[in-house]
Amino acid sequence: MADEVLSFPTLLERVAERSFERPPAVVSNAHVTGLGVARALAAHDVPVIALDRTLDGVAPASESVSLAGHVRYPLEDRDRYREQLEELADALGQAPVAFGCMDEWVHALAATRPDGVRLSFSPEAVDGLLDKTALYARCEKLDVPHPETYHVAETDPSGAGPPIRTAETAAKELGFPLVVKPARKRRFEDVVGTNVLIAESESEYREAIQTASDAGVRVMAQRAVNAVPGEDRSLAVYRSESETTGIVGNARVRYPTYGTSCVVDPVSDPQLRERGEAVLADAGYTGIAEAEFVYDRDREEYLLLDVNTRPWKWIGLPIAAGADLPGAAYADTTGESVALATTERADRWVYLADYLRHLMAGGRDVLDREQWLGLAGDRLPTGLTTGVYDPADPAPTYQLLQTELGSREYYCAC
Repeated sequence: MADEVLSFPTLLERVAERSFERPPAVVSNAHVTGLGVARALAAHDVPVIALDRTLDGVAPASESVSLAGHVRYPLEDRDRYREQLEELADALGQAPVAFGCMDEWVHALAATRPDGVRLSFSPEAVDGLLDKTALYARCEKLDVPHPETYHVAETDPSGAGPPIRTAETAAKELGFPLVVKPARKRRFEDVVGTNVLIAESESEYREAIQTASDAGVRVMAQRAVNAVPGEDRSLAVYRSESETTGIVGNARVRYPTYGTSCVVDPVSDPQLRERGEAVLADAGYTGIAEAEFVYDRDREEYLLLDVNTRPWKWIGLPIAAGADLPGAAYADTTGESVALATTERADRWVYLADYLRHLMAGGRDVLDREQWLGLAGDRLPTGLTTGVYDPADPAPTYQLLQTELGSREYYCAC
């Protein structure tokens, strides 16, 4: 466990005082997703250094994290972030493996490619998947169903992607409500406070377009999908040059309704697996990835909404279901021998903080009595894994309580 989140100069001093038998993993950011990655890697005795721009993430409190430190936020100063990673690698005396756990960290790693740092994904393929203009163009080529989408601009700067419409024409053709999405979501989220805006009226739509324009963010107008709650599915994989391993997860419960997942179960869905893998293969991507699908009640089919070229909040589920994605990524990146567990020890993931909010708002309880009794005990119940809560590693839960119930805040739920 990291005793504290260190200033970057102090982190360099501590690193220089230690030796590591294996190349450390560097995980950014250091909240729920970073914790899931850290726990997976620590099970293989991989030292984990958690980096973030804040003190308040849950990962540094975990027994799985060796050291934690502040770094420059890449959306504020990407060059300084690169320099700090290079300084860290120099202090380590060996090349660490970087895991970006939100889009801004992935974009920064892919764009700057810090010297002496190994990336756990293929950086050259990132833009072709994270940028929705390019992603939906790829879906068109591969005949993968996706939402009806128009690029809102007079000219298309990429030369490919969704059909181009002026803002007025897009609204007229799609009708209201419609969805306004950025081509790259994290910059938009920092400016607007969310990565998706539902415009119910012309005035809301114009305000969203103007806000995006002022921030220099490319946006798309998308027909609102009549999605069936509880039917969302995601392909969760690690893709190497030779094979793909992973699961399809069903987001049984989200909170709020279109928020982040708080209960996810593995399901069998060969068709979605084939479609998701085809998109990743066409982009030439290797690394951890999630391809998100929603079921459209009107079209009666699954639509590909998004691809994440990184770990995500429920990364713990594929690990517990016998697909150790972080371990596989680390082994491939370093060439180190890692004994990957393939035993299925859980078939449900729950993030209790949001799930309890869901229940307090009148949502249906999908956990059974035995699962609740197990959660009240001194070990996780059989068949269940969680986003943060774990009696065997309790300090992250205490840290989460400080942010959920106290005066501290964390800048991203994931």
